[in-house]
Amino acid sequence: MASELNSASVSKSPTIAAIGEVMVELSPFPMNTPEAQGRDIMALSFAGDTYNTSVYMARLGLHTHYVTNLGEDTYSQKILQRMHNENIGTDMIQCMPGRSPGLYIISNTPDGEREFSYWRKEAPARELFSTQENCEALLQQLKEFNCVYLSGITLAIIGEQSRQNLFGALKKLRAAGVTIAFDSNYRPRLWRDKDEAQQALLQIMQHTDIALLTLDDEQLLWGDDTIEGCKSRYANCNLRELVLKRGAEDAVIITANSQTQVPVPPVANVIDTTGAGDTFNAGYLAARLQGASADDAARQGIRCAGIIIRHRGAVIERSVFDKELGA
Repeated sequence: MASELNSASVSKSPTIAAIGEVMVELSPFPMNTPEAQGRDIMALSFAGDTYNTSVYMARLGLHTHYVTNLGEDTYSQKILQRMHNENIGTDMIQCMPGRSPGLYIISNTPDGEREFSYWRKEAPARELFSTQENCEALLQQLKEFNCVYLSGITLAIIGEQSRQNLFGALKKLRAAGVTIAFDSNYRPRLWRDKDEAQQALLQIMQHTDIALLTLDDEQLLWGDDTIEGCKSRYANCNLRELVLKRGAEDAVIITANSQTQVPVPPVANVIDTTGAGDTFNAGYLAARLQGASADDAARQGIRCAGIIIRHRGAVIERSVFDKELGA
């Protein structure tokens, strides 16, 4: 592992571009009225793993842009408006005629764990990096950023040829001094099989500076959720930082010269764990790019995730987030 971030990747006004997909989200909306009894009432919002992270990075002070494809329908326009409201740049978003974003529905178990149902096969975000021309145009824009952030879901939805185009772009970005941050966020149903996901993950880790991994995902993908197993698996990837998220257990940060653990305080009244890892990533990256140590960045990530899991949905109201973060 390399020892530290490139100095060019940290500035007084750091910028970050996140790549991925925004979907229409329907989540349970409990109504304790006689009229609501026996009915499934859902709250409409918009979410997606890297989008969720983008919202909270922007709220934490990073100059944040988003890279995706949308349609020209009503919901795509609502998504763009929501991004503007959150101070997320949208100039790298392509709106494709006749298309519309994907949709997913959240259901929760009694302990707050979430289950998802998806409708996304025709989502325009699947065509990101599909042509060399498109890839080159995005590459030139992304070179202007301090950091580029993406996830395993980004990789899964775009397909093999687009992934190779993307890997080529990431290699050039990293060579130009742009920090690459990646969360594996493994979702089996998005991949043809486990072998495809493993190969894609190993490839992108060769172009990654900051890896933000969840041990549950490591267990699901590799059958190994040990710290030593992760260190060994990615030892030759030249990562600068390997961050292991372990739910309620200590977060682990591994660099070339150190391995530290940051405690996770207990959280009461957990309602919905949707977006917890995404929000940790936002807190971590915002702090790191603004000059904080890795340990302090993890503490901010843990604090942010602890707020989200006490509310429904992946993106909560800004006033609620800001108030609880301040407290």
